[in-house]
Amino acid sequence: MAQITPPTPALEEPLGPIETGGLRGFVAKFTVLKGAQRELWLTFVIKLLIICAYSVTNKTLILWLSSDLGFSDQAAGALVGWVWAPAMTVFTLLAGSLTDALGLRRTFFLGVTICLMARAVMVFTTVKWLALAGGLFPLVIGEALGTPVLIAAARRYSTTRQRSISFSMIYMVMNVGYLIAGTIFDYVRHSLGEYGYLNLLGLHITTYRTLFLASLGFEVLLFPTIYFLRRGAEVTDEGIRFSAEPVRHATGALWNRIWLTVRDSAIDTVALFKRLLGQSGFYRLLAFLLLIGFLKLIFLQMDYVFPKFGIRELGNGAPIGHLSNINYILIIILVPVIGALTQEYSAYRMVVVGGAICAASVFVMALPTMWFQRPAQGFIGQWIGHGYLGVQGSIHPYYVMIAIYISIFSIGEAFYSPRVYEYAAAIAPKGQEASYGALSYIPFLIGKLLVGTGGWLLAAFCPAQGPRNSGRMWLIFALAASIAPIGLVALRRYIRVPEAGREQTS
Repeated sequence: MAQITPPTPALEEPLGPIETGGLRGFVAKFTVLKGAQRELWLTFVIKLLIICAYSVTNKTLILWLSSDLGFSDQAAGALVGWVWAPAMTVFTLLAGSLTDALGLRRTFFLGVTICLMARAVMVFTTVKWLALAGGLFPLVIGEALGTPVLIAAARRYSTTRQRSISFSMIYMVMNVGYLIAGTIFDYVRHSLGEYGYLNLLGLHITTYRTLFLASLGFEVLLFPTIYFLRRGAEVTDEGIRFSAEPVRHATGALWNRIWLTVRDSAIDTVALFKRLLGQSGFYRLLAFLLLIGFLKLIFLQMDYVFPKFGIRELGNGAPIGHLSNINYILIIILVPVIGALTQEYSAYRMVVVGGAICAASVFVMALPTMWFQRPAQGFIGQWIGHGYLGVQGSIHPYYVMIAIYISIFSIGEAFYSPRVYEYAAAIAPKGQEASYGALSYIPFLIGKLLVGTGGWLLAAFCPAQGPRNSGRMWLIFALAASIAPIGLVALRRYIRVPEAGREQTS
């Protein structure tokens, strides 16, 4: 039977309405986290460690496939976009039901264990089939298990008034993780060389596998963090309560119990979709998520296209991670502020506004580089290139263009991206938070399927050898991203779904 613990003093006192005006009202939107249970803070730490491990791997993946395993641009892009992506999405959808069946804590432990073993294989093997079968593909399963769990945890460990800012905080913490990963990415490449190696106990571990080793270290730190989550904890507006975590197939051999649970989770996932297919609201939600996929294309190309583009246009050892970090620094600053200031607006509206800004930003990269030659040689270029990036010699115009593009993109991302997850959580029936949280990752499937063509775009417009026309590649990305805000506005009356606890605003 569930046990309810009395509320903390912060919840015990009448809170009254949140101030909405002036500095006091702005600060009050953050202070709703005062008195939050430790599980919510641990969720933020878990998110940080997971993202550090994932982002280091993700930034390295496309380079490792080509440099260490010998894949061409096209083959590496297709493997990531058309194999990795569908597998990640399938397992993420299964993980939603698995989480509802096993409980948050158990699912966390299972996912981290799988990731730990998979990353170890990717670090220490040079055999292509083993690196893929024992490393990359199992890693899909482990990463997928952590995806809907964190969304469910943010909702389950926060009160109603804490929820919106909690999702913004989750997104901010995620970008702190990306910032750390970007710094590590550049540091290792600078220290060892783009194609160097680390001598570890007589083993020559290449630069890119050394980066996988760094992600393995973050994975190890997750075990003690997850341990401090209390079993069966759930935060309500009345306080925190504890109930037994769900257990299916409690008897029998361990692997047989896991298999039966996975089988049941697959059945539950199919049943979930069958129920949803009978509801008109599902199709509207699906259309919304499909359009968001065109925005995720731009987000994903930063890991799967941008590294090769940066190295080829700017040279070996180019500070790709520090360029990406412009986005993460701005997101860390902007997301909590924008999240606090826009709490009263619907998630759908914020997604439209942010999506339009994001799409517009990509057109900067399609402009002629000669337009930015003078700024590159002026104060702005010197400050970005020499001051922030530490580049030696003359500053390539692309450094200025990339900085402008990423800065504008970050503003749009701060508006839209956290609200996509909130949108899915807001319409989730009680008890199915993880399942609906998993649905919010459908845009990543669309984005990865689209970015799977990135290898062909690189080979055609930004090859390793030969003439380049990278501006045309960026124009294609910009036009693709524009589909999202245009579609969301044009189809608004058909696809918008009411959000729980928030009035619809025009």
